[in-house]
Order: sequence, then C-alpha cells, then structure tokens
Amino acid sequence: MGKNVLVLGSGGREHAIIWKLSQAPNIGKIFSAPGNAGIRELAEVVPFVVLDDIGRAIDRNAIDLVVIGPENLLAKNVAGDLRAIGVPVFGPSAQSARIETSKVFAKKLMAKAGIPTAPFICHSADVLFRS
Repeated sequence: MGKNVLVLGSGGREHAIIWKLSQAPNIGKIFSAPGNAGIRELAEVVPFVVLDDIGRAIDRNAIDLVVIGPENLLAKNVAGDLRAIGVPVFGPSAQSARIETSKVFAKKLMAKAGIPTAPFICHSADVLFRS
C-alpha cells in the first residue's frame, strides 16, 4: 500500500507534480486542494478555504506527505506550520522560500554572491539599490 499525498495548489506546477506522482508505484491516493478541472482527472480534490481545512483533510484522508506548490502558501509559512505539528512536508519554510517569493531579496542575494543576473534597480520608500 502506497503513501497518500496531498498537493496544495491549483496551477500547472501542481498539475505536473500530480501527474508525475500518479506514475509512482509507491504512491497510494493523491489529493489536491483546491485543485482544478485538469487535476480532478488525476487526484481527488478536497475543499480548502483556510489552513484548518488542510488539517482536516490530512486527518480524514490519512495523508503521509504534503507537497506545497504556490508561492503564497510558502510565504505564509504553511510548510513550517505543518512541520511544527509533525506533518511531513515537501516545501521550504517561509524564510527559505524568500528567494522565490521576494524578487528584491533574490536579486540582492545573487548580486552579493556574484551570481550572474540581469541588471536591476530596486526602488522603495527608503532604499535605492542598483546592481
């Protein structure tokens, strides 16, 4: 019997993850929240409005792993919150996800580390940063 997986998200990234998971022999049932019409063909879609809904879906469906796709959920530290209650998660904490969720942070990090990136100017109320 395989592992049950819950994939959070409703976009193309999540569809691709679910499509590939559906081919793995060690995967049991795949769930998605909130999912979409295409995902519905590969996974059972579960309701998701607030974080508590995710917790109920995990309990109700014996979820063994949660995969988080969308940036907004990573920025809200859903991965960290789930790890804190003992749920195995594939997805970075909010702090680690900053490279994905903040383009300013990513550009400054690349500039500081000498990683080639396109030139940029960062405007904010108190900072002007030019690469």
